[in-house]
Amino acid sequence: MTTVQDYMTTLGRQARQASKALAKANTGMKNQALLAMAQVIDDQRETLKQANQRDLAAGRAKGLEPAMLDRLELTDARIDTMIEGLHQVAGLADPVGGITDLEFRPSGIQVGKMRVPLGVIGIIYESRPNVTVEAASLCIKSGNAVILRGGSESIESNQALAACIHAGLDQAQLPGTVVQVVETTDREAVGALITMPDYVDVIVPRGGKALIERISQDARVPVIKHLDGICHVYIDDDADVAKAIPIAINAKTHRYGVCNAMETLLVAQSRAAEMLPELARAFADKGVELRGCDRTAELIDCVPATEADWTTEYLAPVLAIRVVAGLDEAIDHINTYSSQHTDSIVTENYTRGRRFLTEVDSASVMINASTRFADGFEYGLGAEIGISTDKIHARGPVGLIGLTSQKYVVLGDGQIRE
Repeated sequence: MTTVQDYMTTLGRQARQASKALAKANTGMKNQALLAMAQVIDDQRETLKQANQRDLAAGRAKGLEPAMLDRLELTDARIDTMIEGLHQVAGLADPVGGITDLEFRPSGIQVGKMRVPLGVIGIIYESRPNVTVEAASLCIKSGNAVILRGGSESIESNQALAACIHAGLDQAQLPGTVVQVVETTDREAVGALITMPDYVDVIVPRGGKALIERISQDARVPVIKHLDGICHVYIDDDADVAKAIPIAINAKTHRYGVCNAMETLLVAQSRAAEMLPELARAFADKGVELRGCDRTAELIDCVPATEADWTTEYLAPVLAIRVVAGLDEAIDHINTYSSQHTDSIVTENYTRGRRFLTEVDSASVMINASTRFADGFEYGLGAEIGISTDKIHARGPVGLIGLTSQKYVVLGDGQIRE
């Protein structure tokens, strides 16, 4: 009888072998696979939606929260986005094999760096089946084999998407084992995947804080991660109200259950009386619960904020609001409570904007834009495999470059070291 460990070891061995085959593939072959996948997904749209409906029905029967069901659902619009993402990734420059920083040394040799794949990537994610296609596309284009372990709630959708992916790989004459979707829902599969350094080079977890903490603690393979998205918008003394109001509303209410949604709004004291009442009315219309500091409570109706509110990722229609003296206090608050994901300032003052960019220690820092733009698709990466708040290797939305490494190359003409 095959155990889960044996099954995962087989996937790992196959992935390692497939990564060697993919490393030999040229850009045209990889793009052919991506475009074929897009066409198959379009052709199999109804089959995908039927599989997804089975997942949704099972999720409702299990009592999944509405936010989870929303992330799980495959609508026509989301299928269209997957297809567009595949076309975008196919249109991106292939980073693999590029040589940069070539310099002659006194000895006559040239020394430079070549961009290379990481090898085999393991991705663990919950709910959203579109991650299956996004992750597969980026791994293929960057020359990496991938093992995908989606959540049990999306097993039917993921298997249907895997069939489309394999059909695309077959058309490009690439091995199907370049992309392997774990077929078991046994949680032991995750434990096996994160402890196979012989077969897996990096793990990317996408999901709730508990999942990511567990993987970070137990993994024997390097992890690209972020634990939570406590994102801020700061409305500065010199903010344009016509920009500030829409940015704040969009950052919070565009979607609630996403890591780049604003969780804390900071408002300069000089603008609080002017803007907070209008913002409160707009948030009330959207059904957002407001939790404010003492100064905020003097200006609008809100629940008194506690210290815990500044460190909470709500992923829900709840917003913490704090009135601050100015830029210095805003930066201090963000650097104290932020999860170093995404933070934005609304200001017309160039000097203050530059200070915010320089002094806020987060993976994405913005001026006059909604935090919802912190996304690989919006950044022109085609798609993202995750968002990293680490400071080593990859930071922010992780696209093609983040899935590669570099090796030194030396070009000589017979030189020997004296």
